[in-house]
Amino acid sequence: MQQNKNKWKRFKPGVLIIALVAGLLSGVTAGSFLVLTRDLPQIQELENFTPSALSRVSSADRVLLAEFFLEKSLPVPLKEIPENLISALLTTEDRRFYQHRGIVLRAIARAVVKNLISGRYAEGASTLTQQLAKTLFLTPRKTLLRKLREAVMAIQLERRYTKDEILELYLNQIYLGSGAYGVASAAQVYFGKPLASLSLAECALIAGLPKAPSRYSPYVNPELARRRRDTVLDQMLRTGRIDARDHQRAVAEPIVLNKATSPSPSAPYFVDFIKTELENIVGADLLYKGGLTVRTTLSHELQLAAEKAVSEGLDQLQARRRAQNLHGALPQGALVAIDVHSGAILSMVGGRDYSQSSFNRAASALRQPGSVMKPLIFAAAIEQGFDQTTPLLDAPVVFQRSDQEQDWQPGNFSGTYDGEISMRWALVHSKNIPTIRLLEKISPTAGVQFAHNMGLTSDLKADLSLALGASETNLMEMTAAYAVFANRGKHIHPYGIIDIIDGNGKTLWRMKPVQHIAMSRAGAAIMTDMLTAVIKEGTGRKAAALPGSLAGKTGTTDDFNDALFVGYSPSVATGVWIGLDKSQSLGPGETGARAALPIWINFMRQAVEKRPRDYFDIPDDVHAKTVDPRTGAPLPESTSHAVKVLVKNP
Repeated sequence: MQQNKNKWKRFKPGVLIIALVAGLLSGVTAGSFLVLTRDLPQIQELENFTPSALSRVSSADRVLLAEFFLEKSLPVPLKEIPENLISALLTTEDRRFYQHRGIVLRAIARAVVKNLISGRYAEGASTLTQQLAKTLFLTPRKTLLRKLREAVMAIQLERRYTKDEILELYLNQIYLGSGAYGVASAAQVYFGKPLASLSLAECALIAGLPKAPSRYSPYVNPELARRRRDTVLDQMLRTGRIDARDHQRAVAEPIVLNKATSPSPSAPYFVDFIKTELENIVGADLLYKGGLTVRTTLSHELQLAAEKAVSEGLDQLQARRRAQNLHGALPQGALVAIDVHSGAILSMVGGRDYSQSSFNRAASALRQPGSVMKPLIFAAAIEQGFDQTTPLLDAPVVFQRSDQEQDWQPGNFSGTYDGEISMRWALVHSKNIPTIRLLEKISPTAGVQFAHNMGLTSDLKADLSLALGASETNLMEMTAAYAVFANRGKHIHPYGIIDIIDGNGKTLWRMKPVQHIAMSRAGAAIMTDMLTAVIKEGTGRKAAALPGSLAGKTGTTDDFNDALFVGYSPSVATGVWIGLDKSQSLGPGETGARAALPIWINFMRQAVEKRPRDYFDIPDDVHAKTVDPRTGAPLPESTSHAVKVLVKNP
């Protein structure tokens, strides 16, 4: 008996510790479960698919631009959904759908590890059931806690419904872009046909949308939508869902969208542009069902002026092409105007006719900028200590390349050479050879780094061809880069949304501009002085008739494939691009000065008239110097051909 008592005394502390740990674990588990399940929506809500209030989008001057709402809600039974669509969706989104129980622990663990390594929410590892659960959350925030709640809901869904019921719910509830919820709605919105009439290629396109509905919408980005569709078809071929013949036929099928239901709001390219961002900010559910009020930066008055200027300019270009017996594809145009001091987008035209092509050439197209790139090269040199009077050699030159490539022998557009000239003269008259020599002096790598700091995000080649604008860029980013010159060296990322208000008048989101110092205030003033000379004396002379202070640069690419003009007043920066989508010649002599500049002039005439007269910034650390415009040599002020240029103080 005594021995048993001694054993009890010996084991008592261990038992207490075990009980304490077990209780603690139970408490933690219960607490974690309560945290995960607290405020979770009821599963039954998935079956109550009822549209709510529409959201309204207005311009800065209070003109209604668009209303966002559910295009259609067309629930259909699983048996009426084409097998090709179901197969494409499962192949792409969840190949083990019929095997797992709502979550795949291995995939979740892998995603957690990647997220921890990257320090951010980088991978979701969602099953189809988890994606369905996610539709109950009205916020798009990506957090680990939300992911865990999503997993709990997925498990509950799997307990309540059969696999076929879950699949049917998913196919009728999932957001597929452009206001379409569910596959039947998507078939109508994108192709104007019932589900039963969808081709394999159309099924694959719809099946590719859930990953990023706004990004892959064929209305927003047709080329990206096509590539995503082909990826789905490739996966179906690899998994044996379709044979090689069907795959080949589907990949070759063009994407023919339903024009009748294509959205057609005011400023349609701009509305599409901000819609993608709105879905990222508040989520598709809240945008299409939440009755929001969205105030944008767009000036409706300037938007009308932009659309008119682009339309008239393209009509004039087309008339010139007909006179030269140039037929075929219609030239396209784009214009974007940005408030220099705030970064707000004032107007945006992404093409000739939105109903014919919704691709936004102002915000999404990558094209060679030609000589529009030159000011960025000159600005990089100014920041390194060069000035307007620095001499550059304008003479034929051959650059040796590697053994695998032929030597490069560029030339001036004019075919003539001026010998030793000033940097100012080289930019004003858009000389290729001096610009290339200048880039060689500062190094192509430094040129690329400076361009990126000015807001260009595209892949720029760090070689001497950068000086001629051979690397493709984006019109909106290039326009924002020019705005840096007018904004004292500060870059502001362009934006289109001011704020978002919910149905109760509460501000859900307000824009905080993203900005940084891209170059010195003195350097920006000197570049503006040089670009003002482009309009007064150089390739932009047609704009000299406009009132007020103006600066800018023409751009023309090889064979007259692209014509551009990017310029600014003290308050508005505007870029214009003209070209053919398939990068063909606009026609002989269709330079930036001829095809793009007239559109810029017609728009800027309206823009400068609507704003107070202002002047470009001249900081204290620069001064005027009287020089020969051609050589940069100092001259007395009384010399007839002398000009005053800005240079940094010694």
